[in-house]
Formats: sequence, C-alpha cells, structure tokens
Amino acid sequence: MTANALLPSRIKAHGRAFAHIAAYHPELTALRRDLHAHPEIGFEEHYTARRVVESLKVCGADEIHTGIGKTGVVAVIHGRKTQSGKMIGLRADMDALPMTEHNDFAWKSGTPGMMHGCGHDGHTAMLVGAARYLAETRRFDGSAILIFQPGEEGFAGAKAMIEDGLFERFPVQSVFAMHNWPQMRPGMVGINPGPMMAAADRITIEITGQGGHGAHPYQTVDPVLVAAHIITAVQSIVSRNVRAVDSAVISMCAMKAGDLGAFSVMPGTATLVGTVRTFSSQVQDMVERRLREVCSGVALGFGATAHVNYERIYPATINTLNEAHLAADVAQGLVGRDHLDRNLDPSMGAEDFSFMLQVKPGAYLRLGQGADNGVGSCVLHNSRYDFNDEVLPLGAALHASLIEQGLPLSEDI
Repeated sequence: MTANALLPSRIKAHGRAFAHIAAYHPELTALRRDLHAHPEIGFEEHYTARRVVESLKVCGADEIHTGIGKTGVVAVIHGRKTQSGKMIGLRADMDALPMTEHNDFAWKSGTPGMMHGCGHDGHTAMLVGAARYLAETRRFDGSAILIFQPGEEGFAGAKAMIEDGLFERFPVQSVFAMHNWPQMRPGMVGINPGPMMAAADRITIEITGQGGHGAHPYQTVDPVLVAAHIITAVQSIVSRNVRAVDSAVISMCAMKAGDLGAFSVMPGTATLVGTVRTFSSQVQDMVERRLREVCSGVALGFGATAHVNYERIYPATINTLNEAHLAADVAQGLVGRDHLDRNLDPSMGAEDFSFMLQVKPGAYLRLGQGADNGVGSCVLHNSRYDFNDEVLPLGAALHASLIEQGLPLSEDI
C-alpha cells in the first residue's frame, strides 16, 4: 500500500469534486501520516483535535467549535446560498486503538501501545479534504456540518457528542459517515439500505459453586464443569431460537476460574465473558432472555447458580432508505455502476455512528482500500495495518458530493 503513496493516485473517478480535490492529495497524505504517527485513544485526542482545527482554519471554515463531547470538533461551512435553511452532517472518527504497531515505515506510531489500526487517521484526513473543497467552491444551498468525533473505539463518542447538544446546536436533516474496508478494492464503494453493522453487547456470566479438593470432586459443586456446559449450551440459542432469515452471534471469548498453580484445587467460582451481535431489537431481546434462562437452568442442574450481566454497548447501525439511496447514487456518479455495491453484506462488527442514526436519518458507507485483488493487505485492527493513502481524494470527494447533491443549488438542478 505504501510503495506508490507519493505518486499520483491510480484511482480514477468522475466529477468536478474529485478532480478538484485530487490537486491536494499530497497535503492530505501528509496530514494523514502525521495523525498516524501521533495516535490518541478515546477522549484523549488533543493533538488530533488541534491539527484538525489548524487545518479547518486554513481551509476557511466559517465556524469551528471545539470541546463537544470532550474532544470533538465541529465545523460549519455555508453554501453559496442558505435560503433552503437545511443542514447535512458528515462525520469522521478520530481515535486510535490501544495496541502496539509492528510496521516499520517512517510514519509509524510514535506512542508505545497505541496505533491507528482502524484507519480513523484516514477518515479524519478525508473529511478535512472535503472541508477545503466545500469552503473553496460552496456549490450548495444550505450548511455543511463537519463532525470530527472522538472515542469511537469502545468509548461511545458519538453518544457523548449527542448528549453534549450536538444536534440541538447543529440541527441537521441527515447525517452520513464512511469507513474504509480492506476487503474491497480501492475505488469500490459499498452500501445497503438497511443494517450495515450489528449491535454489540457484552455478557458476563458469574457462576457460583462450591470449591474443594480435586481428589474429592463429589464433595464440591464444580463451577468449571458448569462453565463448560454453559459454553456449549448457549450455542444452541442462535441455532434453535433465531430464525434462519435473521442473524445473531454469541461468542464466549474469555474464562477465569481457579489458580493455574493450584492443580488440585477446585475453585468456588468461575466467570465467562463474551459478546452478542444482532441486527434487530427483537432478536436482541430474545437472545438476552434466553441467555438468562439457559445459564440459570444449566447451573441449577449441577447445583450451582449463574448470574448473567447483559450490557448493551452499541446499537445496530441501520441506514435509512432515502439517505442510503442518495448516498448510493452519489457514489455511483463518482465511481460508476461497476464499482458500487448497493447490497453490501452487513458486518457483525459494531460502530457507534449507530447512536447518530438513532436520532437522525442517514447512511453509513464502506470505502474500498484493499489490495488490487480485493483481498486487502491487512484487516482492520491488525498491528501491521495502514490506511491506503490512494483513496484519500475519493473519500473526500464522496463526502463533498453528498453535500452538493443533498443541498443542490437551484442553478444546478
């Protein structure tokens, strides 16, 4: 991904926005790499926010608001006309991940234990590129609201911005976001008019039995045995309770019980931790109920107890129909029919843009950035991941075109 990063992008797209933005591809690349070298996790994006503010001032944004949702930044750019009174929001996430980077290029992370392993550095640079274009051209009627969001990676930064008055202060009619996708080739865009990402829930199962000597298990209520049966039993919930046309995932991901140094001591308790992923609230409710029933029943059968703590972390990311169609049409105008997937399979991963879509109509897109064969050099959240700088102008043009076509000037109709 990096060998040709300093050369003009090989990605081709239609329209004046892409042609215009392609001219500042080098500046966007430099910004993206600077952000990559200075990763910051949720609500600590102070350097990132400062760089965004500096860039927005240079771009000529009409208003810049900081400190929304702690470290969030919002820019306002007015169109050539504002008679429509309409606003459209564009969102980019800014935070990195708490993981160690194993790349060796010049712009690798300079902060131990943190890296941009999900491409939010690229998302931020693309929205800055859109800001520069929109401020220079202003070919729209209304106002563009550019939302630079903190804390997407598990901190619910979108929710924090909303609770801090984001949409009261900037009452957009719709809001859009995009995420890079290494599984698609550069120049490809994917979307669908419904679920794009699953709800992410955390489950913690506390099992209480009776410890004792491993040589005398008949004198104990073994919580390890109970945990093993629960791990197996909960897998029946999806296969026997969820309709085949629906989707759900239950994964038990961690277990803690006993002491590895005490090979003959049966513990009195065991803890299981896992995740549930669903697309509909009805399936989500049913899975939670069945988890409690199954875990309690299995434990009771062995003379133990099991308490399920079910935490709903992120809701499902559900595109609204009209906004998804608009976004797909905008993308098709840029990349052509052959480079657009209008029925992209949803992911069981989660995204806190979902909080914005709970209160505003909008759509979430995928921007291809993988290797030319479509496989991608690294999946997201990989220690050797890096954003593909070739797609920066396309992503920025897609953002900007959503504004131009969502808020058209009467002379352009």
